[in-house]
Amino acid sequence: MTLRVLTLNLWHDQGPWPARERGIRAWLDRLGPDVAGFQEALRGPGLDQVAALLEARLPHRAYVCAGRFRRGDVEYEFGNAIASRWPIARSESSPLPDRGDGETRAVVHADVDAPFGRLAFSCTHLHWKFHHGEVRCRQVAEVARQVIARRPAGGFPPVLVGDFNAEPDADEIRFLTGGHALDGRSVYFHDAFRVAGEGGAGITWSNRNPYARSALEPERRIDYVFAGYPTREGLGLVERCRVVCDAPDGGVWPSDHFGVYAELRTEPLALDVRAPVF
Repeated sequence: MTLRVLTLNLWHDQGPWPARERGIRAWLDRLGPDVAGFQEALRGPGLDQVAALLEARLPHRAYVCAGRFRRGDVEYEFGNAIASRWPIARSESSPLPDRGDGETRAVVHADVDAPFGRLAFSCTHLHWKFHHGEVRCRQVAEVARQVIARRPAGGFPPVLVGDFNAEPDADEIRFLTGGHALDGRSVYFHDAFRVAGEGGAGITWSNRNPYARSALEPERRIDYVFAGYPTREGLGLVERCRVVCDAPDGGVWPSDHFGVYAELRTEPLALDVRAPVF
């Protein structure tokens, strides 16, 4: 078997949400992810957006509120969710560093009891403005620290997904992929699309999509699946990755973002092709 992972920014309930919701369900049924991370998910009185979207799919879930806003007299939570095919043994969440300007972000972690062992899975969503790279650097440093600390000793590599609002050559992403140090510290995760992307630039914010085009922003790759370095036996090796949720149905696009779908190896490689030790 392979571990099938999906990440998607839901764009909360903006645009034609009922039609978008149907379109996302169709993608979920087509892809069949085992674990998914969602960003910009709403909760409020009588509302759990992820539960309503998924229905019976991926029944084990964890959520973190990243911020709150009001519509009239009603307060809503805006956050990140993890949904899993398999039971979640434990979940934790944490706020991330911010600028003190009212924009807040968070990360949610879940320990998933998968058939191949314990899976440490995390989902986050970083600050969005182009000139907020400094706070995104502080955010990824904290996220990486937490993710690495949660990896089961000798077990399956941790998986981190989300909307990072930064391109692959930005310092915050280069930090996660070993190309840049922050405060004298460096880490390494496989960027699933870089390792095993199925062609193209992997754009997830695309001006083909009218919901994104209206923001007057350049196209870029800002949504990611990251995986810790695979074991010597090849567990956690990214075998395939592609952009998904990237086409309309009846003129309705699933979200303003495209999603990312990856498949990771869960069985040992043949002995003669195991990863070398350096």
